[in-house]
Amino acid sequence: MTTTTDRGIAAPRIYLLAAHPHWRYPDYAIDAQAERERLARADLLVMLHPIQWYAMPPLQKLWLDDVLHYGWAYGKGGTALRGKDLWLAATTGGPAESYHPQSYNRYFFDAFLPPYEQTATLCGMRFLPPLILHGARAASAVDVDAHVAVFAQRLASYPAWPELSDLGACPACEVPAQDRPVAGPDRGTAFGLPTPDTLAQPPLANAPKSEVA
Repeated sequence: MTTTTDRGIAAPRIYLLAAHPHWRYPDYAIDAQAERERLARADLLVMLHPIQWYAMPPLQKLWLDDVLHYGWAYGKGGTALRGKDLWLAATTGGPAESYHPQSYNRYFFDAFLPPYEQTATLCGMRFLPPLILHGARAASAVDVDAHVAVFAQRLASYPAWPELSDLGACPACEVPAQDRPVAGPDRGTAFGLPTPDTLAQPPLANAPKSEVA
């Protein structure tokens, strides 16, 4: 599910991105331009997903790769997201106590948040304090209902969250021109990867006759 709420002319717009099997991209074909248009209209981006192998699900990562382009989201001229907020609402399978140096996950959960925070910072966004439901696999209905109620209340009250006044402005992350992504048709060949032209060739078109069964 991907939704953008509009709660009136003066109310902030919230873009809720739920990386779920029933999301709008079950085939993983992200409509990047449409996503950028939705994101540009929003004040708050909410990433809603389970934590898988200490990170975001692959569909959410693909969305970042396809949508947050250099020159639009970050880098020279990339100011489309500057001044917006990013909020993570996630679940974990393991209980909160498993995220401890003396338990099987070995780290406090905050140790897995820097990729989210730095993504926000690179794009000129504030990374808001996340909302995490630990132990979701075994959570009771009461616990789930309480978590959903907090989630709904936070959405309804944004941006009037008491802790936001302590966050300050997002630090600037300027990307030097020499560090920008390689552009153009040779992007793949620079890493020895197949180009779109070679991918379009039939797999056996250029094979020696003796190798074609």
